[in-house]
Amino acid sequence: MNFDDPRLTAMGLLAEVSAGLSARFQPVLSEARLSEIDFETVIRLARSPGRRLRMSDLAAQTGLSTSGVTRVVDRLEREGLVARQACASDRRASYAVLTEAGRERLESVLPRHLQDVDDCFTGLLEAAELEAFLGSLRKIRDVVRPCATIGAEASVPSQPSLPG
Repeated sequence: MNFDDPRLTAMGLLAEVSAGLSARFQPVLSEARLSEIDFETVIRLARSPGRRLRMSDLAAQTGLSTSGVTRVVDRLEREGLVARQACASDRRASYAVLTEAGRERLESVLPRHLQDVDDCFTGLLEAAELEAFLGSLRKIRDVVRPCATIGAEASVPSQPSLPG
């Protein structure tokens, strides 16, 4: 058995980087009273057409179960960051919609969050490295989480998927 297999190294490095980035980003998110999943939810809504997604699409994008996304949206709705909107064409469906307060909360946290992202992630890579890295991440994402962009406009491929 080869314990130095590069596949094990790749998975180990990915886990270490993911945990390190989460730890680095947590203080800024906590200061804004957002958990990682709260942030992922509101940023996905902010980047979606009309700042809204069907609840089922939001669940698919975040990797949450339908009951899990319902709990997150319930909490964000109590805080006034997200609202539910009935679907006019399908009574069984509803949308999660980013509110103005949700947009303002994002605007308050994004400058520091993006600085953290730049300081310990994207800013460490040259432009060509970043472009190749994003392409590689999309290739892997499309295999392991093919629903990660469900509900997003096909005409917006330049928007990178969010961590999650």
